Amino acid sequence: MERAVLFFDIDGTLLSEVTRTIPESAVHALEEARRKGHLVFINTGRTACSVPPEIRRLPVDGILCGCGIYAEYQDRVIFEEHLDAKAAASIVRMAEKCRVDALYEGMEDVYFSSRVSRFDSLENTRRYMKNRGLGVERYIEQGGCPFDKIFAYTDKESKKEEFFDFLTDYMEILDRGDNTYECIVKGYSKGTIIEYILKYFGLGRERSYVFGDSSNDLAMFQYGAHGIAMGKHDKVLDPWTEYVAPRVEEEGIWQAMKHLGLID
Repeated sequence: MERAVLFFDIDGTLLSEVTRTIPESAVHALEEARRKGHLVFINTGRTACSVPPEIRRLPVDGILCGCGIYAEYQDRVIFEEHLDAKAAASIVRMAEKCRVDALYEGMEDVYFSSRVSRFDSLENTRRYMKNRGLGVERYIEQGGCPFDKIFAYTDKESKKEEFFDFLTDYMEILDRGDNTYECIVKGYSKGTIIEYILKYFGLGRERSYVFGDSSNDLAMFQYGAHGIAMGKHDKVLDPWTEYVAPRVEEEGIWQAMKHLGLID
């Protein structure tokens, strides 16, 4: 097989959301793909600071973060784009006005409000990040917090439409269900960064294979030539899915890559 470029989501694709581990078979599959000359990239919505160490230790060529705004190749930054600081400050003010709570994600840290959120899931995220040493240095209300991504939480108290009408000048909004929304820098996505990587290596779109499971992988599936959805996946991916792999815990990555002839 000619050289291909493989792009992998993290949560629910490489990292099991059941066992919270990466199957050894997936690690071996990545190693073998690189031995065969393929390029292997993580393509995640997480910003660089929140990519866990176990992911950074994987045998990959690079990591693409923040839904298309940042790219590392062999530990060297080859692309980055950021939300304008003035726009970021205005977004924080509007979120407060509209009673929208959020996790604000930057390249070097994540930021929370100083007050306890009425959303339990946001507080759970705060505890998770704190355990990883993130989100403890500065509160978003203090200003000067450089962020490029928002994970927003809404309910009946939120003026959701007003907030999102304002936000669309700066960010694109991905509905993640349960009144939560992933908001990313406008004009960038998991698909645009694939396009950038292919051009960087002078390879055609037909050489791209994408592996994912959730709705925020949609842009990746829409751009990639070969879409591989995990056994448990959001049905929004189905129109762009070429092959449905077994679940992560059932050696889904290994099985899919063998099926596609990417490894022996």
